[in-house]
Amino acid sequence: MTTTYRLPSVAPGTVVVAEEGRRGFGQFLLDGRHVLHADEPTDAGGHDRGPNPYELLLMALGSCTSMTMRAFAERRNWPLDRIVVRLSHSRVHARDCVVCEEKTSLLDHINIALNIEGALDEQQRGQLLAFAAKCPVHRTLSQPVQMTLSFGPVNESDIESRLDDALRMTFPASDPTAISETPRT
Repeated sequence: MTTTYRLPSVAPGTVVVAEEGRRGFGQFLLDGRHVLHADEPTDAGGHDRGPNPYELLLMALGSCTSMTMRAFAERRNWPLDRIVVRLSHSRVHARDCVVCEEKTSLLDHINIALNIEGALDEQQRGQLLAFAAKCPVHRTLSQPVQMTLSFGPVNESDIESRLDDALRMTFPASDPTAISETPRT
């Protein structure tokens, strides 16, 4: 049996995440211009069709860090040839967490390693390093974040026309907004 899903519309300035089907962890990530995928690795019960949520978080932070450094260097006309950002995430038991409610709580740790190429002096490299920590995503993750969680309406309308081409390339079918899934066994 095949189930057909309609991808929801995406309002400007929002992101929509929709399940690929009723089984597994696969997700469509939509921003109104792009269709990406997220999933869990096979050893976690997924099908590894895309990055997992923590990998996506690291990708967001790494891309923002690189873009921020690039903008800083370009405004100063510095000879920055290339930026490579490598990130990893881990959870560390909070041994000395003063404000933790539970003694077994964990602290998240993100390691960011920056590789920059170009004829930069030590002062420029130091300023780039300092500015990297000022990228908007880094600042968001470094501060308390307030989130509101509620049930929202399910929108069954078609994807905006600007997504049609991307969907046709990703899901060739007569209806570009219809996604068919054959149940996995």
